Amino acid sequence: MSLIEINDATYTYPTANRPSIKNLSLKIEEGKFYTIVGKNGSGKSTLCNMIRGFIPNFYKGKLKGEIIFDGKNIEEYSTGELALKIGYIFQNPFNQITGIKDTVFEEVAYGLENFGVEKKEIIRRVNDVMELTDITHLRNANPFGLSGGQQQKVALASIIILNPDVLVIDEPTSQLDPHGTEQVFKIIKKLKEEKKTIILAEHKMDLIIEYTDEVIILDDGKLLNSGDVNSLLSNIDLHNHGCLIPQTGILMAALEKNGINIENKSIKFNDMLNSISKVLKKEEN
Repeated sequence: MSLIEINDATYTYPTANRPSIKNLSLKIEEGKFYTIVGKNGSGKSTLCNMIRGFIPNFYKGKLKGEIIFDGKNIEEYSTGELALKIGYIFQNPFNQITGIKDTVFEEVAYGLENFGVEKKEIIRRVNDVMELTDITHLRNANPFGLSGGQQQKVALASIIILNPDVLVIDEPTSQLDPHGTEQVFKIIKKLKEEKKTIILAEHKMDLIIEYTDEVIILDDGKLLNSGDVNSLLSNIDLHNHGCLIPQTGILMAALEKNGINIENKSIKFNDMLNSISKVLKKEEN
């Protein structure tokens, strides 16, 4: 049974004259890591908002079809219930940081305070999550005095601390430099190892392929394709839909086009190196 099901959903924002998501059906399985890809304006953020329950409860607008979470229509959950079950990390950490707390420690603890968690438990969990996200050294810093990468880690920590089963992460590295991007992906990797269900919208394809189980490809609000990352992200035709392809995917497509068989179809960087080394050794022999 799927954890999340979207059935023939079409959604139009209140002031828009055309839908941002069109007749989309999708199933998300528990414990898997999915990445949503597509060109700008393809509907990635809108799909994230649908999965989180912000659509239609917060953004309003017109929704046709249904979104089912854990066997129940997502509109039947209260905001508080969803906050504990599905964590959402915004593209811009400024939208996540409350602005009412003076230290990182207090900012990370804020969600637990709202849910009435005991003080000792809050302190324990804040310390644990700050260690997980590598921000312990920032505990007394003002959240608005941090770099973009540090703020994104604080935003992640403030959601992770609620221990949701599902994490929806909307382009968390779009405003970060390579170092900040690497730090964020290290945290996401740890969450994957904890068997969280992760739905990530992201452009940085060469990083995506190292972690993702399946990709969801959108084009103009429609589901173009979904499934195995290795086969879909080595399809050169994606260029025609404005979708980036990782370098290893381009290489895989070129090798297959030239009749060079790669036994391991993985397009992860190290896997590709090993596969090519095996091919070269066979030719030498």
